[in-house]
Amino acid sequence: MASVGIAICEEYNMSKVKSLVAFLSNASEENVQKLMLDMFDYYEINFENEQFHNVFDDDARKREKAILKNHYNICKAVVDRIKGSVSPNSVSGEHLKEVFSSEYISKHIEMMLKMQLENPTEAIGKAKELIESCCKTILEKNNQAIDKNWTVSQLVRNTMEFLGIHTDNVDPNTSEAGTIKAILGNLSAIAGNIAELRNAYGSGHGKSATYKGLTVRHAKLAVGSGITLVQYLWDTYEWKYSNK
Repeated sequence: MASVGIAICEEYNMSKVKSLVAFLSNASEENVQKLMLDMFDYYEINFENEQFHNVFDDDARKREKAILKNHYNICKAVVDRIKGSVSPNSVSGEHLKEVFSSEYISKHIEMMLKMQLENPTEAIGKAKELIESCCKTILEKNNQAIDKNWTVSQLVRNTMEFLGIHTDNVDPNTSEAGTIKAILGNLSAIAGNIAELRNAYGSGHGKSATYKGLTVRHAKLAVGSGITLVQYLWDTYEWKYSNK
């Protein structure tokens, strides 16, 4: 429900597996991809360590887990390839209109806070994705044009311009203009910096055998910065447009 806005077991009134198969057979390619990626992320966060790292397993269970881990590694390679090829604006705008909300932000933040401790590298990618989703939702909800070639920095800039909170919107005649411009400029730069960090160290890109991910403290920096930006953008949007 949180992923694609559909409670599939209730929708198809069948078992979990049959309902999932029915959904995959009928849903749009975008929603199919999104649900499968979200389910994989959920698995990684909640079950990967439990499945693969129990020192008390007997030999039969170890063999079973070895097979499972092989399947996992195959799926992981596919997931990483898909994430590396998905552009910031390829997610369905209609889907975001239905799903993205303050509640969605809270759930995503909760997931990232847990992920930054258990999978710092993945947390960086999620921070970037949340920024993209927030900006695109605001623009899509208000029929603003989105260029598919925009970087995440350009997406944030256009969102801030639409909301009237870009540095160009600050009245230069006020005494606090310089301070406000500095804060807004730094806030706007967060998106680009997280994107660069994600491209170098985050999820979604193939890595060499010698690759080492960033630490928890780095993930906390990326996640915390991303949360600050998203909450400010969404709070401003709701403050300005909730009555509409």
